[in-house]
Amino acid sequence: MIKKLQTRFIFISMLSMILVLTIIMTSVNYLNYQRVVKNADHTLQYLSENSGHFPQFPQNQEKERQRWSPPEPKNPKPWNMSPEAPYETRYFSVLLTEDGSLVSTDTRKIAAVDDTAASDYAAQIIASKKTSGFLSCYRYLVKTSADGIHIIFLDCSRNLDTFRSFLLTSILVSLLGLCSVLGLVFFFSRIVMKPVSESYEKQRRFITDAGHELKTPVTIINANREIMEIEFGENEWTQGIQKQTQRLTDLTSQLIYLSRMEEADNHLLKIDFCISDLVEESVQSFQALAAAQNKSFFSHITPFLSYWGDESSIRRLISLLLDNAIKYSPPQGCIEVTLRKRGKNIILMVYNTTEQISCENLPYLFDRFYRTDKSRNSETGGYGIGLSIARAITDAHKGKISAESKDGSSLLITVSL
Repeated sequence: MIKKLQTRFIFISMLSMILVLTIIMTSVNYLNYQRVVKNADHTLQYLSENSGHFPQFPQNQEKERQRWSPPEPKNPKPWNMSPEAPYETRYFSVLLTEDGSLVSTDTRKIAAVDDTAASDYAAQIIASKKTSGFLSCYRYLVKTSADGIHIIFLDCSRNLDTFRSFLLTSILVSLLGLCSVLGLVFFFSRIVMKPVSESYEKQRRFITDAGHELKTPVTIINANREIMEIEFGENEWTQGIQKQTQRLTDLTSQLIYLSRMEEADNHLLKIDFCISDLVEESVQSFQALAAAQNKSFFSHITPFLSYWGDESSIRRLISLLLDNAIKYSPPQGCIEVTLRKRGKNIILMVYNTTEQISCENLPYLFDRFYRTDKSRNSETGGYGIGLSIARAITDAHKGKISAESKDGSSLLITVSL
């Protein structure tokens, strides 16, 4: 149980860390990508407003002002554009007529693309009917003017490579960080769980010791009762003593068994046996009890199913579930047992009609001494510990047990082994 709690703590911690890192890394890389796209679009817009090229400026306007007066650009340079942008930027453009015929290409500012490749790129853009986007590593912008359709391509390979490198680096750093956090969480979880483990171990040991210590006085009380019956005869008081000592004996035995099953080393003797025959025998023993209480009992058992486990524990598990179904089914109720194979697992389902049961109570049915309010009476003879033992047996066999109620007036317990 403590190991499961520790595993759950580690799982929740790591899941939270993964979610936080995923959100952070996704946001950072998304913003980084959007920055690449935004800068490319600004450059393309600037090129489209200046006939597909950067305006020419002299290197030193102060010295050249008297000798050469450059033409003013149609639009001012964006404030965030580097002065080196005209020399660093690789781009090309294609001019088409309105019907898509090629007029001219300009590939002077790029070496990786020739005129034929530029016209092919333009044809793909026209076929896609998009005005902007990415084609390979080129960001493009389509602008229609009186001269025709002007398509400008901007080489973003360097920026995209930087983006991919940052993305890969962030993923690797995140994975290394998660591995480090996993080690730290595992280390500190053992420290955090140590007081809980010690407390749980003391509680389990107390239950075991108390159970063994109670056996002696119960045995003495029962022996004295028998002597009283021999000397004075049986009466209602001796019958009451017998009934209560028997209940106390059963309760202590179940507590000791539950404590033993929850131990890490429970010394289960696992063998290969026919679980179908085991369920069939248990069903036959409970059918007479159900008939005596006017309750319907049905079974659907797949024959010749074998299972590798502790036979006595599985027998006890089946008996506990059937006993619980009969005890808590109302008069004229219905009990149904199903055993079948699902994939590699063996599924045991015990269904019974019951009084009104709230879905909020279902998660607590397997807790120790838990019973619904309507079941807290001595007529059923239950202690609220039977399903706890059933879960302990299932956990000891690495199985799963669950309870569900679809209509609020029936209970289905499913065991997967």
